[in-house]
Amino acid sequence: MRLPHLLLDIDGVLVPFPDDHGNIPATHVRHDVVPTGRSADAPVTVWLNAADGPMLMDVIRSGLVAPVWCTSWRQDATTLIGPLLSLPPLPHVDLPRPQITTSHPNGYLWKRDHVDAWLGDAPAIWIDDDFTNLDHAWATERTDRGAATLLLQPDPYVGLRAEHLMEALEWAGQLSVAHDGEPGDSRGTGAA
Repeated sequence: MRLPHLLLDIDGVLVPFPDDHGNIPATHVRHDVVPTGRSADAPVTVWLNAADGPMLMDVIRSGLVAPVWCTSWRQDATTLIGPLLSLPPLPHVDLPRPQITTSHPNGYLWKRDHVDAWLGDAPAIWIDDDFTNLDHAWATERTDRGAATLLLQPDPYVGLRAEHLMEALEWAGQLSVAHDGEPGDSRGTGAA
């Protein structure tokens, strides 16, 4: 069995949005970064929780998932955000730069069609703050077709919590156990 991809968004997940009063959770620390194509005179401020790095590393070290950035930060996720959390370089879904005014131009998350094509029939855990009911229906349809899919949706004003990663690991572990011993799967059989 292929490991499920753990698709990680940044904005609203690792970088929570300010609330109505402009407040960010007290656990998050300010960093100014310069994304590709921006001038050093115009950095972007992000607020990160240093505890997210070790939590994500525990998930990565579990060996139950294949982590991948799935964010409009694209490669900058690996070069700018990951190092601030002490994460190793991770691959990213090469998302386009659509000219849209809403994140749901077709009633569902704009990334979804690109993610669907990128995943093919691979299993996936996708952590993003911006899913709609249509995205959840898509995940159910993928799962029904044999491409197990779990969507986890943090509160965009709070961001990632340990519970999200615990649920991801539990789900990936159950998926692994469910597929143990299937034809062609050498895990748990002593075969190399």
